[in-house]
Amino acid sequence: MNEEIDLHGPLKKFFGFNKFKGLQEEVIKSILNKQDTFVIMPTGGGKSLCYQLPALMNEGTAIVVSPLIALMKNQVDAIRGISEHRGIAHVLNSSLNKSDVAQVKSDIESGITKLLYVAPESLIKEEYVTFLRAQKISFVAIDEAHCISEWGHDFRPEYRNLRTIIKEIDNVPVIGLTATATEKVQEDILKTLGITNAKTFKASFNRENLFYEVRPKTKDVEKDIIRFVKQRIGKSGIIYCLSRKKVSEIAQVLQVNGIKAVPYHAGLDAKTRVKHQDMFLMEDCDVVVATIAFGMGIDKPDVRFVIHHDIPKSLESYYQETGRAGRDGGEGYCLAFYAYKDIEKLEKFMASKPVAEQEIGHALLQEVVGYAETSMNRRKYLLHYFGEEFDEINGLGAELDDNTKNPKKKHEAKAEVVKLLSIVRDTKEKYKSKDIVSTIIGKENAMLNSHKTPSRPFFGIGKERSDMYWMALLRQVLVAGFLRKEIEQYGVIKLTPLGLKYIDNATSFMMTEDHVYDTENDSSIITNARGNAGGVDDKLMALLKDLRKSIAKKLGVPPFAVFQDPSLEDMALKYPITLEDLSNVHGVGEGKARKYGKGFITLIDAYVKENDILRPDDLVVKSTGVNSGLKLYIIQNTDRKLPLMDIAQSKGLVMEELIKEMEAIIFSGTKLNINYSLDDVLDEDQQEEIFDYFMEAKTDKIQEALDEFDGDYDEEELRLMRIKFINEVAN
Repeated sequence: MNEEIDLHGPLKKFFGFNKFKGLQEEVIKSILNKQDTFVIMPTGGGKSLCYQLPALMNEGTAIVVSPLIALMKNQVDAIRGISEHRGIAHVLNSSLNKSDVAQVKSDIESGITKLLYVAPESLIKEEYVTFLRAQKISFVAIDEAHCISEWGHDFRPEYRNLRTIIKEIDNVPVIGLTATATEKVQEDILKTLGITNAKTFKASFNRENLFYEVRPKTKDVEKDIIRFVKQRIGKSGIIYCLSRKKVSEIAQVLQVNGIKAVPYHAGLDAKTRVKHQDMFLMEDCDVVVATIAFGMGIDKPDVRFVIHHDIPKSLESYYQETGRAGRDGGEGYCLAFYAYKDIEKLEKFMASKPVAEQEIGHALLQEVVGYAETSMNRRKYLLHYFGEEFDEINGLGAELDDNTKNPKKKHEAKAEVVKLLSIVRDTKEKYKSKDIVSTIIGKENAMLNSHKTPSRPFFGIGKERSDMYWMALLRQVLVAGFLRKEIEQYGVIKLTPLGLKYIDNATSFMMTEDHVYDTENDSSIITNARGNAGGVDDKLMALLKDLRKSIAKKLGVPPFAVFQDPSLEDMALKYPITLEDLSNVHGVGEGKARKYGKGFITLIDAYVKENDILRPDDLVVKSTGVNSGLKLYIIQNTDRKLPLMDIAQSKGLVMEELIKEMEAIIFSGTKLNINYSLDDVLDEDQQEEIFDYFMEAKTDKIQEALDEFDGDYDEEELRLMRIKFINEVAN
């Protein structure tokens, strides 16, 4: 077929468009020339048109393999909308009855059907293979081709067999399409489909209109989400959660707070799912709270924000899910909440999987950690992951991320980079990141011992700095192109020619200082990743701290026993001027408000008037009442002196979760007597020693108490004693 075929006529005729987007025209020419073709094109880039147009132009039927029934249905409906023949496009999957299947076969035989969408499971069926073998097939397109790779974020074992089945049907061109793929996944797709000679088209992965932000996930994450959504009332958004339970909880809390939201997850019946999806598309609701089951088939161009309540399992998933925002080129805000303990939770889930799968899972998770914790331009980091260079000064959308808006401090790290690169060289480029860092800080492990690395002179040359420092530097050096990750043995770090040259000819390297994400899940709040953009009034904060100090001195208790820092921060954000306002502040219940509140609201009221401040009245977040029932249960049963373990088990909690609930009760000013339980764990002298420590301590952070006692007490004992201390001293 002639390369110079004019495609604009058919494009206008079938789809009504005057021009192609990006690489579409070149891809379509490749398919019409009967070449195996591989298309890597981000969500919203017009991937489906790449196979739909040639299918409509070609003789015969094109088979499109797709993993999702909802997605197939949407595409079939769209194609039927441009033709007078209903049979122009069909679905062949488990949702059809016998007469439906007969109709599909008849339309294919008559040459009416141009596009046949099948699930890989259906294509395996012998009866379908036999039928299709006798038909005129134009080509086979494999959509969501990353499902074929174990390194893809959505691996489906049934995809691995596609190559054999396609060969059985006919020797036709194969087109692989994916919206997200790293070099490792790309190589895997081409190999497994047997199309290593395919013509490859890769569009830029830069979605220049999206704004990327990662915030620390605190206990107040629900309030943060509500505040964010309320500032965008009437705009469409998606909130992703990892568990169905969390989806239901968040949807409920949004509804209670006057936001039109619906839940969506695989546990809901099909009718409800369709209804909720339609409500979102028809704008009868603003927000869908969903597991990743939602969104694949959603083609809503004006989604204005995508929030990740939980960080996803891979950067591909993250990229694909955030890619549902701003497809019309308008505003798209991508906000993710990150806490390292969520990563640990995901690692625990992986423990039951085969070792090879665990390794892949861990490697993908570490990439997510790198992205969440990085202080460099997030767009640059993300695009580097997909093998694309990005100019963070002049690139399109360069300024649209939290790290660029609030740049972190940088320092000269030339000498450290040389140390790092020479370690990679001297250990013969055989280690992954973790082992390189262990070598630098001089921390032995089985892997290093097996290569006798600890006896080498360079072992521990960077022990004056922490493992977190070196890991952050390693990530930045990777993005700078001095190191690369080996594709075959994924994760093994190799030097690039540029890195080798740098060792002997080092120039300035300004390292961006990483965010410190406090992983302690006690009541300390982590400084917002946006520095002070969280809106805390520093001047008021200083006044509140002074007041707290003088009250504490008068009462002879440590300042944190009056109000904790997170409570003061919340006051400096919300400006409460009545006791009722105050009891809506983080960690302040009615009891605490009555006991200590008067002086604070008087001070805030005067400050507001003096500085002519507009108070954010809408920041009072209503609770769904789910937790208040649990709190009441805990208070009643500790009064009855029921063993804490029994209380936890009866509510399906682990001990750590129960302690967290008890801390919330105690910090908000309600009395809770757990002495009966502590007496079983610690003797009188031990209790007195810990009590005295908290009395003198500047902070009630558990990590500092653990360091102080250096292994004499475990975390659980210290947290229980802190509850007793606050109960007796502050409430």
